[in-house]
Amino acid sequence: MKLKSTQSQLNGTVRIPASKSHTIRQVAIAALASGDSIIRNPLVSSDALSAAHSYGMMGARIDTSDPAQWRIQGTGGHLTAPKDVIDVGNSGTTMNMSLGSAATASPDQVFHFTGDHQIQTRPVGPLVEALNCLGASGRYLKKSGTPPVELRGGLQGGHTFLKATSSQYLSSLLLACPLAPKDTDIELLLLNEAGYVQITLDWLDKQGIQYENYDFKRFIIRGNQHYTPFDLPVPADFSSATFFLCAGALFGGKVQLQGLDFADSQPDKAVVDYLRDMGADITCEGDTVFIQGSELQGIDIDMNATPDALPAMAVTGAFARGTTRLLNVSEARNKETDRISCMALELRKLGATVEELPDGLIIHGSQLSPAPVQGHHDHRIVMALSLAGMAFDPPLEIDTAEAMNVTFPNFVDLMTDLGAHMKVAP
Repeated sequence: MKLKSTQSQLNGTVRIPASKSHTIRQVAIAALASGDSIIRNPLVSSDALSAAHSYGMMGARIDTSDPAQWRIQGTGGHLTAPKDVIDVGNSGTTMNMSLGSAATASPDQVFHFTGDHQIQTRPVGPLVEALNCLGASGRYLKKSGTPPVELRGGLQGGHTFLKATSSQYLSSLLLACPLAPKDTDIELLLLNEAGYVQITLDWLDKQGIQYENYDFKRFIIRGNQHYTPFDLPVPADFSSATFFLCAGALFGGKVQLQGLDFADSQPDKAVVDYLRDMGADITCEGDTVFIQGSELQGIDIDMNATPDALPAMAVTGAFARGTTRLLNVSEARNKETDRISCMALELRKLGATVEELPDGLIIHGSQLSPAPVQGHHDHRIVMALSLAGMAFDPPLEIDTAEAMNVTFPNFVDLMTDLGAHMKVAP
């Protein structure tokens, strides 16, 4: 499918959909808990449904028939391996969280995990090595360090070192280790995206899980704990809001984004500050953000905490005056695609002057013009490039638009509600 986006000015109000990060963590905790949980206002997307499907295959009873609330009957921490392979689709978060959860099963339970072609290139080695140190047994079925993976239960606890190039490795251990019979001591050799770990810690706090956090350099998690059922809503997604924040700053009008809780730990709320520093007219009142189009100035941004925002900020930098440097974000190379390389390639097709760094991009404000671009089967690249199309007449055409279903199936509908001229075509 192709997404066509053309010259637009945005005005109006949009309510931001639910968070993928929170939805998947809630599915995992509910599946590991004893009793019945309700997840209200979940994100209904292919990534979130992959999580529900995966934990359902491991023994939880999950009813997703009502999009307003998912009902989950938990396993009480006793996951069972299905006969079939667990296919997480395109969901890296589901792969990482499921590996840790499966490790809590008994040693006679052997799970097999795989995913689509992108998942099979995404590294899971540091997580599998840590789980092996803690008593489980994982091995790679094709290429060392990447899925598909065979994972045998038996997590005991103990001591391990972890190089968390992806924060999801640490979050997976933090969710799993309270169910181990012994205490667990995790020493961090590296931690990227620490804000996403804080989301996990917030859920552990809600559950009353006991752990010690030594400045995100070491964690001690008490063993023999358990999860309890809950009935809670999913907060709105700042990662999804990023596209509307950037679009409003570039092509508003007056835009209001509703439902955003700035007390939440999601790191992509920092995009509001990034845009303010570039000169955007943004104000926040309660859960509402007000944005008006502004002339933006390039700045330097340390994006280590916010790699998911790189595609949208790269497009924003291409329309800003001067030079924008997106720095310290090497993890962006290990997402659905190498987002640093892909964004450099696609922006150059539009006429942007872009320098690729090992850990980021340098983008010089340029005179851009439309040309066919590729979405690389990456939802965030497709949506980011659609923002560029709002500057052009004739339309900008982006392929692999179906990738938006991973996290944001109604992206086009919400953008068109604000006045964007975009549509999906075969």
